[in-house]
Amino acid sequence: MAHARRPFRVLVTAGPTREHIDPVRYLTNESSGRMGFELAAAAARAGHRVTLVTGPVALPTPPGVKRIDVVSARDMLAAARRAFRGSDVLFMCAAVADWRPLRKRTGKWRKESESKEVARIELVRNPDILASLARARGERLVVGFALETGSGKARAREKLRRKGLDYIVLNGPTALGATHTRVTILGRDGSERTLPRGTKRAVAEFLVRLDRPARPSG
Repeated sequence: MAHARRPFRVLVTAGPTREHIDPVRYLTNESSGRMGFELAAAAARAGHRVTLVTGPVALPTPPGVKRIDVVSARDMLAAARRAFRGSDVLFMCAAVADWRPLRKRTGKWRKESESKEVARIELVRNPDILASLARARGERLVVGFALETGSGKARAREKLRRKGLDYIVLNGPTALGATHTRVTILGRDGSERTLPRGTKRAVAEFLVRLDRPARPSG
């Protein structure tokens, strides 16, 4: 993206998803959406046309960004697929729930209706949005994110390879809800760069200048 002679059409996903158990309860995570919103803002400032698909967050829409609000992982997949058709670049920053309840109760789940002290929720795997979009990538630049506990570098490398990404941005749980983060950017060409801890805005400014990595030799 760094040396573009024309504006790119950039798709960013951000925030968590919610997977409802009943009308008032759901499974989710601690993602604030801030990193994705900073990416969308940085891309817009760079003159690109930006679509932001976001789960439920309490953040204002960055200037110049088209925003699409979704709730569940399946909602996000549908919206991202539509937007990706007309995009040149994808930053998959959303923290998508891996699992959802097998069935959503139509009414509130009341403890009085359960005779046992232990209740169980059957879960089913959600679609892998990033892998689904990456399979149809063509010549698009695709950047994923991986939040790992511990070092997590080997798992991030495997995710990069398995999903066919150009880059994966590795960070840790301290990034959740924070304004600052420290990331390591792994490329499909074997490259690795760790940025010093800084604001998510500064990280976003760096990421939107990434160029397509060379294909590994051999």
